[in-house]
Amino acid sequence: MNKNILKTLLLSAALTGTLVASAQQKKQEQAQQGKFQPTWESLSQYETPEWFRNAKFGIWAHWGPQCQPEAGDWYGRAMYEEGGDAYNCHLEKYGHPSKFGFKDVINEWKAEKWNPEKLVALYKRVGAQYFFAMGNHHDNMDLWDSKYQSWNSVNMGPKRDILAEWEKAARKNDLPYGVSIHSSHAWTWYETGQGADKKGSYAGISYDARVVTKEDGKGKWWEGYDPQELYVQNHALSGHAWAAWDWPEGTSVPAQAYYDNFFDRTVDMINRYNPDLVYFDDSVLPFWPIDNTGLDVVAHYYNHNMKQNNGKLNAVVFGKKLQDQHKEAIVWDVEKGVPSQLQDKAWQTCSCLGTWHYNRSTYVDNWYKSGKMVIHMLIDIVSKNGNLLLSVPMRGDGTIDDKEEKILEDIAAWMDINKEGIFDTRPWRIFGEGPAAETAIPLDGAGFNEGKNEPYTSKDIRFVEKGKALYAHILEWPTDGKVLIKSLASDSPYYTSKINKVEMLGGGKADFRRTNEGLLVNLPKGKKPNDISFVLKITN
Repeated sequence: MNKNILKTLLLSAALTGTLVASAQQKKQEQAQQGKFQPTWESLSQYETPEWFRNAKFGIWAHWGPQCQPEAGDWYGRAMYEEGGDAYNCHLEKYGHPSKFGFKDVINEWKAEKWNPEKLVALYKRVGAQYFFAMGNHHDNMDLWDSKYQSWNSVNMGPKRDILAEWEKAARKNDLPYGVSIHSSHAWTWYETGQGADKKGSYAGISYDARVVTKEDGKGKWWEGYDPQELYVQNHALSGHAWAAWDWPEGTSVPAQAYYDNFFDRTVDMINRYNPDLVYFDDSVLPFWPIDNTGLDVVAHYYNHNMKQNNGKLNAVVFGKKLQDQHKEAIVWDVEKGVPSQLQDKAWQTCSCLGTWHYNRSTYVDNWYKSGKMVIHMLIDIVSKNGNLLLSVPMRGDGTIDDKEEKILEDIAAWMDINKEGIFDTRPWRIFGEGPAAETAIPLDGAGFNEGKNEPYTSKDIRFVEKGKALYAHILEWPTDGKVLIKSLASDSPYYTSKINKVEMLGGGKADFRRTNEGLLVNLPKGKKPNDISFVLKITN
């Protein structure tokens, strides 16, 4: 019998017993008791805190060991897909994944130039009102001093408590601190690592994720650590080729020990770092609807947060693809997309300047979103009662590149003039007018309709209000220096008060005339405040 096949069979048999034994273990962490129970009915008592509704804009460090190869998203999965871009990149950089697996990429990641205080201070200068760090990704490595995952950033890689240092920087800059948790899907996400090449000199030789053992580490950098704790691949493959993200549509169902480990790790993180926000990269919540673990974690988090805040709940939890009942309990997150209509409840878009994990080709080929694109997204989102969480991709060494810095400078320059029309605002009676507002673009699954609208024109206007002021965001500068706001016509049902003053933020007073066609505004000559967009402040 082939030695590799024999090793696989023996390993599978041994680990079947391990899983059975592990399944008999109970959760180690205790759930905080209090007002909230782990049911949708109980969690529906939740109310989004006003600080989050005021914040509007956050910045996210979606950063971990997958940024080290600078080859883009889902590297830890895609490097095991024969013939793909990540696989070819891996062969060139590191060698074959049967010998040099993702576990070894972790060892390459040193974060040697990372300065969290400098970065968070920059993000605050840009206008961020909250900051997010990634706690773990689908690669299953915890980026803190984790009690329940020995594959963590203190034991290996940078050998630093990433979450602790990010938290210190966020608190120093008086920014609410968020942590994103993505590890529930490691069970299926790493399944490509169970495979082997189908052709070439390595045909039939298993990738490391399925066969490598703790004993194989003797004399190597990972001696004493079990790669199977990272890869969790000693189970049957799912019945699809990654056709579904949601549980349980064709997925291999995890063992109870896997749920319990997720609970312990996540509760440990919450108790250590007291995040103000927690993002789950899941449809609804982790493991929903096949298991209650996600609800258990959220109930703990809400009760823990209330205890930390003298009985007041200041926490925010995000999930994707939510139904109405779920939106009563947690906040809806839309990935790389925006709903076409104003939403009753606060929500959030998460997006990024480039790819989620740093990709060198995005830099080289100039694929980044511009500052203008980001601001236009932010305006549209805020007009619909949402927030924007923007990821700024980081290199493995812990830095951002010069093109990203320039984009952030452009955003900051716009904010210096126009932030009054963003922060602390609330949606108006309608979110906007113009060609883009009249065209519905359906969401695709968790979102993913970003950039599908036609280019904005000077007729595309978005509204928000604050106190007695109405802010009209004009998304392009008109060539004739005039703006017609149809929603503010003299007979408008939306604005029945008299308009006494119109001024352009950063540009001074503007002449105006209100007719039955709309509010016609003559913009101050020579006062174009920037090349992104401008804001008219309208008061009665």
